[in-house]
Amino acid sequence: MAQQPTDPVVRDFVAAINAGDRAAFDALLAGDATMSDDGTDRDLAAWVDKEIFSADGRMAVESEEDGGRELVATFTNSTWGAMRTRWRFTVRDGRITRFDTGQA
Repeated sequence: MAQQPTDPVVRDFVAAINAGDRAAFDALLAGDATMSDDGTDRDLAAWVDKEIFSADGRMAVESEEDGGRELVATFTNSTWGAMRTRWRFTVRDGRITRFDTGQA
């Protein structure tokens, strides 16, 4: 059964993805936010468009560590199907400055 992350910013990040709400998602990111996928830095806007919002991305959180800033989740989209993934978030002043994701 999916759980809600403890960290409120990360919880809102997951909720925005699951609602398909790009405006809410973007509001959670710092202006200079960065990300990586499987250890490789990616263009955040392009990756988010391709992997999440254009592909009906969804997250079901399985577990968390570090107060909700590290997650294991089943991430599902219309391109790749379902995969078990790890997510790590850096949050500053109520905004996500970086997230790292990859297969778990």
